[in-house]
Amino acid sequence: MKTELDIPAVAVFLFFFALVTVMGFVASKWRRPKTLASLDEWGLVGRQFGTWITWFLVGGDFYTAYTVIAVPALVYSVGAYGFFALPYTILVYPIVFMVMPRLWQVAKDNGHVTAADVVHGRYGSRMLEAAVAITGVVATMPYIALQLIGMATAVKALGFEGELPLIAAFVVLALYTYSSGLRAPALIAFVKDIMIYIAVIAAISVIPGKLGGYANVFNAADEAFKAKGSGSILLQPSQYVAYATLALGSALAAFMYPHTLTGIFASKSATTIRKNAVLLPAYTLMLGLLALLGYMGHAAKLKLASNNDVVPALFQTLFPSWFAGFAFAAIAIGALVPAAVMSIGAANLFTRNFWKAYVNPQVDTAGEAAVAKIASLVVKVGALLVIIYLPTQFALDLQLLGGLWILQTLPALIFGLFTRWFTAPALLAGWVVGLFGGTYLAWTDGLKPLHLLSIGSFQATVYVGLIALVVNIAVAMLVNLVVPKPVATAEAVST
Repeated sequence: MKTELDIPAVAVFLFFFALVTVMGFVASKWRRPKTLASLDEWGLVGRQFGTWITWFLVGGDFYTAYTVIAVPALVYSVGAYGFFALPYTILVYPIVFMVMPRLWQVAKDNGHVTAADVVHGRYGSRMLEAAVAITGVVATMPYIALQLIGMATAVKALGFEGELPLIAAFVVLALYTYSSGLRAPALIAFVKDIMIYIAVIAAISVIPGKLGGYANVFNAADEAFKAKGSGSILLQPSQYVAYATLALGSALAAFMYPHTLTGIFASKSATTIRKNAVLLPAYTLMLGLLALLGYMGHAAKLKLASNNDVVPALFQTLFPSWFAGFAFAAIAIGALVPAAVMSIGAANLFTRNFWKAYVNPQVDTAGEAAVAKIASLVVKVGALLVIIYLPTQFALDLQLLGGLWILQTLPALIFGLFTRWFTAPALLAGWVVGLFGGTYLAWTDGLKPLHLLSIGSFQATVYVGLIALVVNIAVAMLVNLVVPKPVATAEAVST
């Protein structure tokens, strides 16, 4: 991949980055209420987003800059196994259609801003609320760091060296998120998604023609995997269970993250969420096309220092400099939207479920908004420090654990929407065993997402997060049978 400064690419990149920066600050005036000094307005925009805005926002924070970089990189490295993201995103939308409208209604009726609010309202347990909140914040931090890794990859491809460009981009992100709240990423998401679609459509239309067609692309990838002795353009029978469980576990975890739930809670109705569950698979089509760039990297015979460089290298090698700059701007802006929403989601959790719950229970709405703004800055600083001072692999490993951890909040958040059978002590016990047991398994496997499960003569490689979730639910059911049920909260009775 080229490393010298590419002036035309830099000029185009800076133009679009400046455009979204202006939009980020202008967003504070978009659909502006009388005041932004409340968590409901700063963090959820008054729960007024309709179908199209929600579609761009949820898509924007679900399909991130790191997705654009990492999915083709994984396909380039291991082949067909890297396509697990496709069935995972196909599975997730029926779950959204069935579950999220009910979750939105409970949150709207009771003024809840976070998942931990919903859990506390349902079970009346501060300990369970804190468990869900802590998990959400911790799982989100490395996710933000990964967005900065995606942005750093695009910046490096332009020829910039050092951390200064990344710090500058972070400062801009921090300032307009502070001033505009969720309005900023929602408005920028329009530009980000359109740019990503243009870049991907151009790539799948132009690159195969320059590489001799798709037949040659697949043949070149197949030969490269055979020469390497690992990977394949077809999924191997030994990978079936691992592939399926990784897809299912990832689908169940996807909308447990604070940033995806923030997009859900900001919607104006349950019908809006259902419509989005129908429309969001359009992003899955884009993701599948994007993943093919991994195979194209082999056909282009790229010389890469890192697998993560495959997408930038393809645009640098096969497109004019100005369009490469456009694609890199799309990737960088694709980091800004989810990073902003993630920091807002984490800030909402800190404000509602730590500050208000334990530090200042009497804080008013303006005080909540002020605390959330500061917390969003702290979260971004933490993610930036991870990227600057710790190895990239550290963020990758933590993000793997983050997926496992956030999945353990599913029983506490989702089960209570449909049944009153489970108790807070049972769900808390399940969370403890699932989270720490799953972490132990991942740690003993060298922080790998898969674990060889042996039960008698049966053996299968299974996603460790799904194993932990099954144990979590089993423990919760067992404890629930032996621990007396407490008196239900008023909210629990009403829902």
